[in-house]
Amino acid sequence: MIEVANSIFQFLAQRPLIMLLLMALPLLLAVRTRQIYPTRLMLGIFSLLAASSILIAFAPVLIPVVLIIDVIFLLAVLVDFFTVVPAKNLSASRNMLKIVSLGKPHDVEIELINKSRKKVSVTVKDDLPDCFTATPAKFDTAIEPRSRAIFDYRLNSDTRGKYSMKTIFVRAKSRWALWNALYQLPVESPVYVYPDMRQIAEYDLLARTNRLSLVGVRRTRKIGQDNEFERLRDYTSDDNYKNIDWRSTAKRRKLTVKDFQTSQSQRIIFMLDCGRLMTGMSGRFDMLDHALNAILMLSYVALKQGDAVGLICFSDKVHSFTPPRTGLRHINHLLNATFDQKANYVESRFDDAYFYLQRNCPKRSLVVLVSNVLDEVNANQILQFNSQLTGRHLPLCVFARDHDLYQMVDDYSDHPGETGDKTLYEAAASASILSWRKQVITDLQHQGVLAVESFPEDMTAQLVNQYLEIKARHLL
Repeated sequence: MIEVANSIFQFLAQRPLIMLLLMALPLLLAVRTRQIYPTRLMLGIFSLLAASSILIAFAPVLIPVVLIIDVIFLLAVLVDFFTVVPAKNLSASRNMLKIVSLGKPHDVEIELINKSRKKVSVTVKDDLPDCFTATPAKFDTAIEPRSRAIFDYRLNSDTRGKYSMKTIFVRAKSRWALWNALYQLPVESPVYVYPDMRQIAEYDLLARTNRLSLVGVRRTRKIGQDNEFERLRDYTSDDNYKNIDWRSTAKRRKLTVKDFQTSQSQRIIFMLDCGRLMTGMSGRFDMLDHALNAILMLSYVALKQGDAVGLICFSDKVHSFTPPRTGLRHINHLLNATFDQKANYVESRFDDAYFYLQRNCPKRSLVVLVSNVLDEVNANQILQFNSQLTGRHLPLCVFARDHDLYQMVDDYSDHPGETGDKTLYEAAASASILSWRKQVITDLQHQGVLAVESFPEDMTAQLVNQYLEIKARHLL
């Protein structure tokens, strides 16, 4: 046996090309498939065998032993190569709703089927766009022959828009874990990331239980002055006893009053700035995302009141226009018009947007501009065009506050003696900007323009409260 091994080794030693081809044969087969690659275990063993061959120079007697070990390893690699489950024996499917709410977890289910007669160890990972995160990110399991496995994870996105998940990545191990097969199973699923829609369900729940104050919404409508019945609710000490519904009170054994609302259908036109003024970040989302959440919530409240809601999205040009319509189904048109709008680093053309408004919305409306003020140029444009609307329309400007500006001023005010010159200059500059913004809002109010300034995360409650106050005071 030793003599045969010596003769084989001498033959291969004289022909190194043949030896190299034999050692590289498994890798050549893997390259041919373009999906199967050696594992770290295989490369580690191969490195140890290569290192052991150095001993041949010091102990030629070990040549047969090293050769036998190499041949055994080569055979093991070849045998293990053919235990890899091919891609045709694996199939996958993805079960999920295609509409996702921004920043909210979304359930996804992946089903992987093993059609072969072999047990296979797999690692499964979904194809996610860059702005998506998955919890957990991947799954490791073993699937029995002719069976299936189901994997559940939660998807989250911080960016709105239309996306597509095209494949499911599967890594299948060979029986002895010397090879990895990397497969991309085609499973295409469109994903539409909309603004936060779950806030609507939360609003409805709080409205039914008369707890809207928990989300900052104040009740400003005057009960009993309007003539259209809206709902029944529990009696409070501020209610007029004339509005008590005695039949419902007898059935519920609890004082119950009627709520009324105005029967007049009014119009709200949102003008959403998608330019550079809305690119600032607040937490995980930019200003535009917070603005869209506030617009969506107020649109739902207004549509529920019977008002007509329209929308103009613009930056350096008018991107989309949704004509004002009534009915809760109109919320779907507003969603489709806004879910893929992005804040662009361009200068907004307020003149084009307001001329477009005058041409397409001549009837008196509550015109809500959601934007920001950062410099004199855009502040003068906002003041000029909104002051021209007074009389024909009721203009309302909504501006987003910057947390960093207020934080700089607060940090210096809390510790005035412990900060350096840099902090002093930053606080002074921040205070100057805040004072200028306050003057801009005052100038708007002097021109008959309503103005609201709010932190982005509080914008929804502030905007709804302002709308309810306008309705209560019959300003529109």
